[in-house]
Amino acid sequence: MTLKNDLFLRALRREKTERTPVWLMRQAGRYLPEYRKVRAEAGDFMTLASTPEMACEVTIQPLERFPLDAAIIFSDILTIPDAMGLDLYFVQGEGPKFKNPITCAADIEKLPVPDAEDLQYVMDAISLTTKTLDGRVPLIGFSGSPWTLLTYMLENGGSKAYAKSKALLYKTPELAHQLLDKLARSIVKYLIGQIESGASAVQIFDSWGGVLSPADFQQFSLKYMQQIVDGLKQAGYGETPVILFSKGANRSLNALANTGCHGLGVDWTINIDEALQLTEGRVALQGNLDPATLYASDEFIDQSVKRVIDCYGDQPGHIFNMGHGMQPDMEPEKVAVLVDAVRKYSTR
Repeated sequence: MTLKNDLFLRALRREKTERTPVWLMRQAGRYLPEYRKVRAEAGDFMTLASTPEMACEVTIQPLERFPLDAAIIFSDILTIPDAMGLDLYFVQGEGPKFKNPITCAADIEKLPVPDAEDLQYVMDAISLTTKTLDGRVPLIGFSGSPWTLLTYMLENGGSKAYAKSKALLYKTPELAHQLLDKLARSIVKYLIGQIESGASAVQIFDSWGGVLSPADFQQFSLKYMQQIVDGLKQAGYGETPVILFSKGANRSLNALANTGCHGLGVDWTINIDEALQLTEGRVALQGNLDPATLYASDEFIDQSVKRVIDCYGDQPGHIFNMGHGMQPDMEPEKVAVLVDAVRKYSTR
């Protein structure tokens, strides 16, 4: 399919673009009233995410409001643990939970490595969304990183200390590696399925990479993201751009760039020109406005966007995004200000 707008993909290849492309993590979600309407009709999150027609609808909703340069499929990073048999559900006000969290070595031993067909509803949603977009913009597929999925599977939700997860790493590293390897192999299959279903690029969300020490990050997170990048190349999908986003792991940006990925997400705790220097122009950089900026005045948002664009400079390979995702209480009107500012200040 010929894309009418390929700015995002060209930027990922570090080609010159007439302006900086922009999309936002969690751009489809609870801050949009039209999303809340569909969510209410679905009744619960998993029904919404596993119904291709609904997932397609909410994926495209932000594009109807804002001139964004990419869509990201509406789904969840915990689909793979769910397919492994952990039985994902969501608790109002608490977030994701599993009915069958990992509690012992035997639980890890018996985990299957699911095929893409075990998550067919995601593939169907991507196929339907790609068809519905009809080349309007590229569609991004995604997965959680092995380390991030491990934390949810052991903590049975979010965590502040990651005590169970780190105990696994330090007490029984062989079990941690067994689980991480299973997750990496599952993610390779999952992302291949997404690419074959129509995703033009894929992103790996290493949401909790920053809670590891540099040495542990190399061993328990980076190693398995490298396995995924290599696995996609070995399967013949090396031309499909891969973005790695490891929040809080700015000290490892150079090592992340060495994986052979096409782009890196950058959070807001480092200036993007410093990230560019660390990665030596080898990969595209995506980011990196502090999401909380969207609580500010229109003028503050406008000037904050300008600072990020000016900070990156004239080098190719910048994709404007925030350093993390949208929050439910943010105003859609503020996103419009952000997107307009990107287009205004980055036009060449």
